[in-house]
Amino acid sequence: MNEHYGAVARGFHWAMALLVLLALALGEVMTELPVSPQRLEIYSYHKWVGVTVLGLVLVRLLWRLAHRPPALPAGVPLWEQRVAHVTHWVLYLLMFLVPLSGWLMSSAKGFPVVYLGIWQLPDMLGKDKALGHLLENVHAVLANGLLTLVGLHVAAALKHHFIDRDEVLARMVPHLRRKG
Repeated sequence: MNEHYGAVARGFHWAMALLVLLALALGEVMTELPVSPQRLEIYSYHKWVGVTVLGLVLVRLLWRLAHRPPALPAGVPLWEQRVAHVTHWVLYLLMFLVPLSGWLMSSAKGFPVVYLGIWQLPDMLGKDKALGHLLENVHAVLANGLLTLVGLHVAAALKHHFIDRDEVLARMVPHLRRKG
């Protein structure tokens, strides 16, 4: 089995990383702005990125199920291997649930999701103010969980590179491969 991820897996990883961070940043910015055309525009961008993440995570998951990831280096303790495995699946779950909860929230609040300003996605729920408020809280908790897990994922990768000095990070960043 190959020790490093292939180009498609790396492309999915980095595209998802950028999109998730962009969605989280837009979400933070838009909630701090006063009601204005600019705020509504940023909400639209946030929704577009969220829908893109939702679609891409489904494609990425299908790819992942058909392509086994490379084995972790032999020196990685079994408990770390298990934590990494569970963490990756929870990341996939959150990358699915965060945008889905946002879409559900928008539906319940009566705000349509219009992808790229062109395609109006169907409402997933009828308008329900109380449910919309609940889903807003669910969306925020899930997004904060995703942000926390992404932070831990990055910290673990850096720990492997700088402290353990193994090839874990180099599997996803080819130019970091250690010589000899």
